[in-house]
Amino acid sequence: MRAVVQRVDGAAVVVDGETVGEIIGQGLCVLVGVTHEDTAEKAAQLARKLWSVRILEDEKSCSDVGAPLLVISQFTLYGDARKGRRPTWNAAAPGAVAEPLVDAVVAELRALGALVETGRFGADMKVSLTNNGPFTVLIEV
Repeated sequence: MRAVVQRVDGAAVVVDGETVGEIIGQGLCVLVGVTHEDTAEKAAQLARKLWSVRILEDEKSCSDVGAPLLVISQFTLYGDARKGRRPTWNAAAPGAVAEPLVDAVVAELRALGALVETGRFGADMKVSLTNNGPFTVLIEV
């Protein structure tokens, strides 16, 4: 699994004009990509890392300050544009595999005590955020 994690001062996801997920104030906006070899164990490992990674202000984690997370599925994180002009998506898991694993990340975060908002799997989403820093990291498990 691969996650692009942005420290934000607020973020929202809109689908068909409706806000389906939003966090206000300090937190993390997390784009999650799933590949073919990913498992429920990797989803749990990613969730634990997201909850405890110390990238908020003053080297705090979401678990330290109760900061919310906005988790959004993002198959394009496994796009490969090394050849030609059009990316391939061969490394991205199909929806039937990816959706339950993204849901597992969210469920594990909530089990850990996190306030989690989400996008809508497979939808045409409009994501807006205020990146604080800017601060963006890539986490792979």
